[in-house]
Amino acid sequence: MINKFLISGRLELIADYLTQMQRLSNIPKNDFLKHKDMVAAAESYLRRTLESIFDIGRHIAAKKGGTDLATEYKSIAKYLGDKRIISEGLAIALIDMAGYRNRLVHLYHLINDEELFDILQNNLFDVKKFISEIKAYIETIE
Repeated sequence: MINKFLISGRLELIADYLTQMQRLSNIPKNDFLKHKDMVAAAESYLRRTLESIFDIGRHIAAKKGGTDLATEYKSIAKYLGDKRIISEGLAIALIDMAGYRNRLVHLYHLINDEELFDILQNNLFDVKKFISEIKAYIETIE
């Protein structure tokens, strides 16, 4: 059985991280890049956001019979799209996010500060969309 409480709690975390990333996105690029603590905060919020997104996806997949997806982040994103839990466009974006999550966790030394700034400027909409679509999905569950 899908745990709505667990999902709602993760969505609250994501919303909080999103607020913090939006705050950082308002900082001028030069200021952001010269303050390493801001860069580190952005990276941490982004990593936590992605982990929470895929925790939700893993939980849903496991409870709906997709237990073989437990460790493959791109497969979780594809599963959510294939089952129409999220829109096709968001599933494609989540597949990209899964790849970026893997870079943040395993190839962190290759992440550059400008890349993080660019994500803050151009990709937070996908996080908002995930929150909205998962909220809509859990409202359909009895």
